[in-house]
Amino acid sequence: MKINLIDLIILIDLKKHQIPRNKTWKLLFGILFRIIRIIRLIRIIIMRVYLDYAATTPVASGVFEAMKPFFSDKFGNPMALYGFGAEARGEIEKARAQIADFFDVLHEEIIFTSGATESNNLAIKGIIKGMGPGSMPGMTSFIPHIVTTGYEHHCLLDSVKSLVKSGEVEATFLKPNREGIVEVEKVREAIKPNTVLVSVMYVNNEIGTINPLKEIGETIKKENLRRKEKAGVAKKEPLPIYFHSDITQGVNYLPFSAKEFNVDLFSLSGHKIYGPKGVGVLGVKKGIKIKKIQDGGEQEFNLRAGTHNVTGIVGLGTAIAQLKVPSKKSKVTEKVRDLRDYFWRKLQEEVKNISLNGSFEKRVANNLNVSFKGVEGESLLMLLDMAGIACSTGSACGSASLEPSHVLLAIGLKHPDAHGSLRFSLGEGNTKKEIDYTVAEIKKAVEKLRKIAGKQD
Repeated sequence: MKINLIDLIILIDLKKHQIPRNKTWKLLFGILFRIIRIIRLIRIIIMRVYLDYAATTPVASGVFEAMKPFFSDKFGNPMALYGFGAEARGEIEKARAQIADFFDVLHEEIIFTSGATESNNLAIKGIIKGMGPGSMPGMTSFIPHIVTTGYEHHCLLDSVKSLVKSGEVEATFLKPNREGIVEVEKVREAIKPNTVLVSVMYVNNEIGTINPLKEIGETIKKENLRRKEKAGVAKKEPLPIYFHSDITQGVNYLPFSAKEFNVDLFSLSGHKIYGPKGVGVLGVKKGIKIKKIQDGGEQEFNLRAGTHNVTGIVGLGTAIAQLKVPSKKSKVTEKVRDLRDYFWRKLQEEVKNISLNGSFEKRVANNLNVSFKGVEGESLLMLLDMAGIACSTGSACGSASLEPSHVLLAIGLKHPDAHGSLRFSLGEGNTKKEIDYTVAEIKKAVEKLRKIAGKQD
């Protein structure tokens, strides 16, 4: 069997051979890796295909144009009392109005943050911190209970786990079903007398499956009404259950109304919706007891200390405003879904022994998460990168880890299948030509890796 230079590098990676440390071998492998880099650059010049829109998106041209004046011309600190500050403050409030109107909430219910990670941390920790002593009358040692899922983004999971570790809360981590959906009945069954918060993501960031937020919200609403009636009889204040959702991956393609879905808090990031990085939102329903988790100034209704990222906030408001055009949103969604479906059909035709992770029907329009039997995901990712194709082995925030995806394990995949999975997420810029090229390169790469591993299709 002939093994070319790329095969040699992959073989070393797969078999985990130790490269001898003498000068001759170091020189040889230094030359080999340089050749690989040259091949990679040549291929990238020929064709570059970006299929990782779930990780981040380019800033839309209209968004960038709206942001430009705030880098250097309109640079005032919005907390300042003079004209420069008032100008910046006015733009922040304009963006706040754009976002509030889009999500059907009050303007003062929009809190600007640095992104969904901060928003999720503020939602989880801020609610618990905001409860304070005496949250449940008649109980001196009350420990609140949180219900969430085992396949949330790490920033939310780790927020909950840190509170569990410090003894501040109890938590239930619900498993999604094999299709990657959180079942409403499981949420209802998990609610206990001390439950104060339920957090379920709208769309999973790795497998793209869509959770029944509206039905979960209705379940929590009924439980809150039941508690209110019970507390009324006993002449006590009821303990509310708040409903939070990370809606980041759903904003581009799915409808969301905080009122209609009975959601009390929601998180999102700008850079997932053709807006800038470093800015996000936490929606907080008026009247909810929540406290800031970082000390400093009194920005954002005293919930988020720190100088406003005016440029980013303007960009986020503009990105949301562009999504508000129904005809554009539906047209883009239809285009991306059709291309995604074509991609999946072509993959099934050209590559054997593959499977889709999560439901195909209850899936956001731009996502495919595919397991390639007998293939190491990292090696396949590297070969595709050499061909100029960008995709991922999971969440971009956790892609540096060699551990299998917690999302894929949560839906029941075994370690080898989880390790052999890639996420492809499409966007507005993709074309059918790019998909054809990608399928052809996947086919070549999978065949190569299976031969090296001694596994045939």
